[in-house]
Amino acid sequence: MTLDAGYLEYRRRREGMDHDWYPWSNLFERPRVEWPGGRSVAVWVVVSLEWFPIVPRDQGFRAPGHMQTPYPDYRHYTAREYGTRIGFYRLLDAFAKRGVTVSVAMNAAIAERYPSIVRDVLAAGHEIIAHATDMNATIASGLDTEAELRIIRDSLDTLERVAGVRPRGWHSIARSQSWNTLELLAQSGVAYQCDWVNDDMPYMITTAAGPIANLPLNHELSDRQVINVQQQSAESYVEQLQDAYRWQAAESLRYGGRLLPIQLTPYITGLPYRIDALEGLLGWLTSQPGAWFARGDEILRAWSEPGGSSRSP
Repeated sequence: MTLDAGYLEYRRRREGMDHDWYPWSNLFERPRVEWPGGRSVAVWVVVSLEWFPIVPRDQGFRAPGHMQTPYPDYRHYTAREYGTRIGFYRLLDAFAKRGVTVSVAMNAAIAERYPSIVRDVLAAGHEIIAHATDMNATIASGLDTEAELRIIRDSLDTLERVAGVRPRGWHSIARSQSWNTLELLAQSGVAYQCDWVNDDMPYMITTAAGPIANLPLNHELSDRQVINVQQQSAESYVEQLQDAYRWQAAESLRYGGRLLPIQLTPYITGLPYRIDALEGLLGWLTSQPGAWFARGDEILRAWSEPGGSSRSP
C-alpha cells in the first residue's frame, strides 16, 4: 500500500516555524541581552489578584481556583477573599522589606470593589497589568469576538479609570486564549502579554493589528502549580526557584541576560505558615549580585532599548 502523494505535502513546510507569529530563533544563538547595571537575571514577580464570583458561569471553562461545592460555596469563596484581605498585604510587606517592585495581575472587579488596594499597589511603586474583568471572564475558542473584545476593553478601561494609568500588560485567566486574542490585545493598545510560556526571554509576536511582545510567565514556576497542584511545601518551592536562578545566572555568563518569572497567589503564599519562606527567598535573591528585580514594563523597556534584544524573537 502506498501513501497518497498529498499526504506528505504541507504548505507550511519550510525552514523555521510553520506559522507567521514569529520567526525561528535559537535561544543560545541570539544577541546577548544586557540588563541595567550589568545584572544577569531579571527577576519578575507577578502576583495574581483575583475576584471569584460565588457562582461560576463556566463559559468556556471554569477558572482554576473557582468555587467547587454546591453553592453558596463559602469555604472556597472566603479562602479566596482571605488572599485579598490579608494575604496580599503580607506580600506587599514582604516586597517592601526588600525594596522589590512587582507586577500585579488584577481583575478589574478588584479595582471596582477595593480601590484602596489599587492605591496601595501604586503607592508602593508596583505595576498593574490587566487580568480580565473577574474570574468568570475566561477566554477560549468559540467565544464571540465582540464578547472577548468587551472583556479586554472593560478590563483595561476599568483599571485605567480607578488607577489613573492604562495597563500596558495583559494576563489571561489560566493563560487561555482564543484564535483572536493576540490581535484584539494589539488592537486595544496592549504592549505585552504573558500567556505564552515557550521561551526564557521576551520576544515579539506579529498580528494583523500590529506587534505585541510576549513576556513568558512560566506556570511551572508558580506557587499554584508547585504548592497546590503538586502538593509540595513552600520550602520546596523556594529551593526550586533558587535552583532556577542559579542555572540562569550560570547561563548568562555565556549567553547574556536571562528572565526568571515568579508567579504568586495571595491566598496560597500569603498564609502565615508560608510567608516566611517567601521572605527568605526574597532575601536570598536580593543578596545575589546579578539579580535585577523589575516590573514587566521595565523589563520590556530594557529589552527593547539598544543593547536589548527586541530584534530577535
